[in-house]
Amino acid sequence: MTLYDVIKRPLVTEKGVAKKDAERTLCFEVAAEANKTQVKQAVETLFKVKVEDVRTSTTAGKLRRQGRFSGYRADWKKAWVRLKAGEKMPEYAEI
Repeated sequence: MTLYDVIKRPLVTEKGVAKKDAERTLCFEVAAEANKTQVKQAVETLFKVKVEDVRTSTTAGKLRRQGRFSGYRADWKKAWVRLKAGEKMPEYAEI
């Protein structure tokens, strides 16, 4: 997997922006097959920062209905990446 395959997109939510400001933590949607080491290397290379800790969670897809048709959303993986003290935060979440 390339770096751009590992990190799919940043998750910009109220909780994510609050954690970014208060705890130096970034939130990303990552590939389901990616492990913590690959996520750490991808963030360090793409954003040129040092990573202290990576936490991941896999979220199961929910049942969604559209009229009489129903189906499941895809399963996806989230990664919380905490940067080392003194590192500059990347500004991807500005509105």
